[in-house]
Amino acid sequence: MAHGTAYFCGFQLEGAEVSTDNRPDKVVASHACRQVYNGLCPSISFPAPRTAALRKLYAPHLPPSPTTLLDSGALVLYFPAPHTATGEDVLELHVHGGPAIVRAVLAAIPQCDSPPDDMRPHTAGAPRRIRYAEPGEFTRRAFTNGRMDLPQIESLGETLAATTEQQRKLSVRGTTSSLAMRYENWRHILLQARGELEALIDFSEDQHFDESPAVLCASVAGQVAQLSAHIEAHITNAVRGELLRSGISVALLGAPNAGKSSLLNRVVGRDAAIVSQEAGTTRDVVEVGLDLGGWLVKIGDMAGLRKAGLVGADIVGAVEQEGIKRAKQRALESDVLIVVQDATAEMDPEVIETAQQCVHLGINVVVAINKIDQVLNSSSLDRWKEKMQSVLSIPAERIFFVSCKDGEMQAFLHGLLEAFKAMTAALVPDSDPDPSIWQESLGATERQRVLLSECRSHLDAFLRAVQTPTHQLGAVDDVEEVDIVVAAESLRLAAETLARITGRGESGDVEEVLGVVFEKFCVGK
Repeated sequence: MAHGTAYFCGFQLEGAEVSTDNRPDKVVASHACRQVYNGLCPSISFPAPRTAALRKLYAPHLPPSPTTLLDSGALVLYFPAPHTATGEDVLELHVHGGPAIVRAVLAAIPQCDSPPDDMRPHTAGAPRRIRYAEPGEFTRRAFTNGRMDLPQIESLGETLAATTEQQRKLSVRGTTSSLAMRYENWRHILLQARGELEALIDFSEDQHFDESPAVLCASVAGQVAQLSAHIEAHITNAVRGELLRSGISVALLGAPNAGKSSLLNRVVGRDAAIVSQEAGTTRDVVEVGLDLGGWLVKIGDMAGLRKAGLVGADIVGAVEQEGIKRAKQRALESDVLIVVQDATAEMDPEVIETAQQCVHLGINVVVAINKIDQVLNSSSLDRWKEKMQSVLSIPAERIFFVSCKDGEMQAFLHGLLEAFKAMTAALVPDSDPDPSIWQESLGATERQRVLLSECRSHLDAFLRAVQTPTHQLGAVDDVEEVDIVVAAESLRLAAETLARITGRGESGDVEEVLGVVFEKFCVGK
């Protein structure tokens, strides 16, 4: 392995890459591997395939000597195509990771491009055989040579960007070819269905079919309807997976002085929000991002909800009113709402009304009844739980008792993580005999989800064209009333959309998609 600091940059040589990676310093090339090797390791035999060899690296085209030595002990490995990461010949240089050594080796590699008797500076405009690799060029070559499919490439990018444990687990789900195989299987189903319909168009007057046109059309509609349902479940799982990828939005809702800021500070482990006995201390939304039990979470502490006007001796001013308005909006846009209720105070109608709206919208609501250290009678806590269940229509396991003063938070944090698990679990269709494969659909990216939605719209157009409601399959009695040409075209568009997901669609579409994907990669990766 490379020692010390890890670096990454890259070159290309004669249509293949030359690159140092953030693991070893890696050189990728075709037959020109030997040219680079001979330039850095003169008069020393080329290493056997897949065997580590210890070599001294020297400046190219100069006699080996202590003054031309670049690295006194580099590990060199050669991997012949096609069984390599890119499908091309690979020469790896595992050099010591000191910045000076890395810079010296990187500066020496382009010199291998020049013959020994030509040490003049490179002329502007003249073609170079060795150049820095483009962003994502390693992976692009792996895709071109069939070593990776596009969903795997997207997962690789997410693996490199993962910062939490759940993001890591999500990204590795897509590193296998299972997602691409599923998309390809769906595409072949559509191609088969389209073939049956087009046979009906071309040969119905000349050939005898085992099934009547009406039965055949209804059969195809049944297959498409089932596929559409599976794609819908896949899209739902992709949305759930996006929560793991981009973070779960959590909002703290409650009346003034209910303990929202104190709860936030306890959860994040620092004083992220100002805590005061003065009502209305928090005016704007205080956003805090953190890794909570492996989940990326964005928690928003907000202004306490109370009606405008007089509250004791305090007046709710225009600034606080704007803060209350923003608090309600943030609550309605959250993935999880934590209702913080002071156990020593009455429920605020504004808080309950907003929380009920969130429940109606399908937002996960968790209740934290705070300041239990000030409650002497345990029966009153039981009444709080019954009251919250009744008012918000949420299960008892989503209601917790906390004390920000004493740090009584374990049950609440455990329940919060359980809520995260439930809302990011994979949805499995009842009709699928293998539920395990749906776990991988959580790893579908935003690009894949958008294309799947487009595919499903084409399938819906097909079902409308054959005039077969999905709940009344087999209702096509007169195939002459069905525009088979339009229906078949919808299947073609749906299949082409699936091909774009895997990167095997029209060449123009593929190049555009690859450009978007690879621009997010570091140089050469």
